[in-house]
Amino acid sequence: MIALIVFYLHIVGFAYGFTKEYQQEGLSAGFLNLGFMVLIFSVGWSISTFLLRYVMGEPGFGVWLDRSTFSLVLLTLGEILFYYNYYSDGPKKQ
Repeated sequence: MIALIVFYLHIVGFAYGFTKEYQQEGLSAGFLNLGFMVLIFSVGWSISTFLLRYVMGEPGFGVWLDRSTFSLVLLTLGEILFYYNYYSDGPKKQ
């Protein structure tokens, strides 16, 4: 269930990233940004799964938070930090 929520959050984030870049730069930049986000997701999930394989066992913390789900949550937290900095407009000038 947690993994499904994380996937839905990623779909919403992908739509947001595509739409924001499409409005600012155009259609090709929107698709390029979408491809970048999918690449970050797939590589990040592989790396977080690889790293967690050495830290925790397959059962993880129970039925709802096994190792695969925990790697998705870890990936999502990292992506939140990265995309917050990536999409922020920088410091506000007064």
